[in-house]
Amino acid sequence: MTHRVAVIGTGADPDERTRDGFAMAYRHAPGYQRLDSCELVACADIVPEHAAAFAETFDVPGVYTDHERMLEAEDPDIVSICVPPAAHAELVIDCAESDSVRAVHCEKPMATTWGDCQRMVRRCEAQDTQLTIDHQRRFAQPVQEAKRLLEEDTIGRLRRLEWSEANLFDGGSHLFDLCDYVLDGQRPRWALAAVDTDPDNRWFGALNEVQAVAQWEYRDGTQGFASTAEDDRETLVDAYLRLVGEDGVIEIQSDEGVPLRVRTSGGWEDVDTGGESVYGPGGSRLRAVKSKLFSVVPGLETPEPPQSHYERAIAHLVTSLEEGTEPLTSGRRVLRGTELVFACWESARRRGRVDLPLEITDNPLEELCVQPAEESEKSTDKQDDGADHETEPLH
Repeated sequence: MTHRVAVIGTGADPDERTRDGFAMAYRHAPGYQRLDSCELVACADIVPEHAAAFAETFDVPGVYTDHERMLEAEDPDIVSICVPPAAHAELVIDCAESDSVRAVHCEKPMATTWGDCQRMVRRCEAQDTQLTIDHQRRFAQPVQEAKRLLEEDTIGRLRRLEWSEANLFDGGSHLFDLCDYVLDGQRPRWALAAVDTDPDNRWFGALNEVQAVAQWEYRDGTQGFASTAEDDRETLVDAYLRLVGEDGVIEIQSDEGVPLRVRTSGGWEDVDTGGESVYGPGGSRLRAVKSKLFSVVPGLETPEPPQSHYERAIAHLVTSLEEGTEPLTSGRRVLRGTELVFACWESARRRGRVDLPLEITDNPLEELCVQPAEESEKSTDKQDDGADHETEPLH
């Protein structure tokens, strides 16, 4: 059976990542092209030039500027959604309600409000449409090895998870998701966080805090701690993800150096990840030499590049669809980690601990960015006689 695949949101400048846009469709497409069971049949983007460029790059016959027309005309079985997060919910639901679509693969983060995140999952389940969110780092070798070491009781009972990133939402949603993965879906009980805001700090159109400190606890007692910082600010955690157990520590690093290491008694020991980091397969010197050799020696075919994490996630979602099993990155699974993003922002809004499950539906950070301006106006109105007035910090 061949699955007809369509892409919504092709983007531009696939080699350049900025906070305004990034062409994730160019990372999804190779994943489908590697599979004999999939055929890219259509793409849609509101910018005609972007859609045309993507179609030319991947030899896609159907090119549209209206996703609804594309769904109706092309009858895709699988749709990848690669647009900014604010548009995810409506597009996911439109696909789920289409007669032909059996699976939707949506970029992360899920959506810009907690209500929309839940709505996406519920609607797809009601329509019996498989929903996956592109948290591809679950398939990274350092993550797989770290989980294996934990399950083999290498560091004893897990007591605490620590991580650092630029923010809780765009980058941090990956980390909350990885925490959920290593804990096998253990549900969080509460969250406590403080954030620093800037209404202009938007990644792909979505608001992110510029700095945060967060703590949370799972029902089994495992603690979580995160520190985020934008630009020239520093975080309080010197690891991408650290697993602290009763008998040792496992660390995943994101910068140059050792992707994974473990310490039990004594010093650190490096763990082999096949030259792969949490971001993807590494370009080792040996692989570079081989590629050069195959390019200059007549008669030798250049070996296929290693499978990226994006491609592994797509292969997995297709297999899950065919076998009728729940994907590792299903909407319901990713929802658990995503809830902690909004719980941290809600904690900052309330200035106190938040118990889960969340009962809000909005985006607390949006309100936090509005409050300082409103409070400043109120403070100015109250001043008289040249008296000094102190303004209580909001968060």
